[in-house]
Amino acid sequence: MAQTTSQKFPVNPKPFLHDLVGKPLIVKLKWGLEYRGLLVSLDSYMNLQLTQTEEWINGKMAGKLGDVLIRCNNVLYVRGAEGEPNGVQ
Repeated sequence: MAQTTSQKFPVNPKPFLHDLVGKPLIVKLKWGLEYRGLLVSLDSYMNLQLTQTEEWINGKMAGKLGDVLIRCNNVLYVRGAEGEPNGVQ
């Protein structure tokens, strides 16, 4: 019997985030809010600047915010949103 395992490999965050500049992404905050938008820039502390941002609460869009700055210590995780249903276009 062949076993299928899903291995996750650690990713260096700086190159990962720099590759996402200009692309849609999802940022989940420590307290459960999600922000979906296009990554405009990030600084050496990994603070994020997003545009065309939408706020999502419990899987439902709460509103459109436009330009947003997210301080690095509030972020739980970041992931690319290309190909996501309800992702930023």
